[in-house]
Amino acid sequence: MKKVLVINASARGQRSQSRKLTEIFTEHLQGIQNDAEITYRELGSSHVPHVNENWIAAAFKPEAARTEDDKKALEISDAFIAELHHADMIVMGTPMYNWSIPSALKAYIDQVVRVNETFKFDATNLQYPYIGLLENKTLFLLLSRGDQGYEKGGYNEHMNFQDPYLKTVFNIMGVHHIHTIAINGISYGPEKVQKAIALSHQELKDLIDLELPQQ
Repeated sequence: MKKVLVINASARGQRSQSRKLTEIFTEHLQGIQNDAEITYRELGSSHVPHVNENWIAAAFKPEAARTEDDKKALEISDAFIAELHHADMIVMGTPMYNWSIPSALKAYIDQVVRVNETFKFDATNLQYPYIGLLENKTLFLLLSRGDQGYEKGGYNEHMNFQDPYLKTVFNIMGVHHIHTIAINGISYGPEKVQKAIALSHQELKDLIDLELPQQ
């Protein structure tokens, strides 16, 4: 049985194309493996706290030395991290905001990138000191973008701080098996948009069929 964590970061509801991608993922997955365990984590329409001084002090304190206040400061972070460790597959739906990611998703990342929880630091390896602790997981990045040309070699590649950043963060935490499906050109009018949406939806279904055997 696959354990799937679905993360939505869009501030939009029904009009969100990245949410539609995560919906298609879960619907198609359940058609293949109807016993999949699916957990949902909503970021876009909920409050994700930013880290503060109390959080930082607690996170860098040995667990045995943490006070009740320390534990409370890390309560949300601990819940987020437990979900990541529990999942076999992480499905992240997010739009591109201002060439990067929504602030709620950045706040989430700051909550889950924690030393000795999702990565360890090896000071003897200056070239790559990070040892990821999220092992044997697959990440599906399901993205939406207003413009086009953000892929490798594209004319907007230099402005893409969305999936390269997310891939770097998850690589550091130990996730290296990553797939990306993107709807590009949402701002380009209905005809082009519908073609882009239909193409990305089919690519996603094909990817799921390839990754997951039917029961």
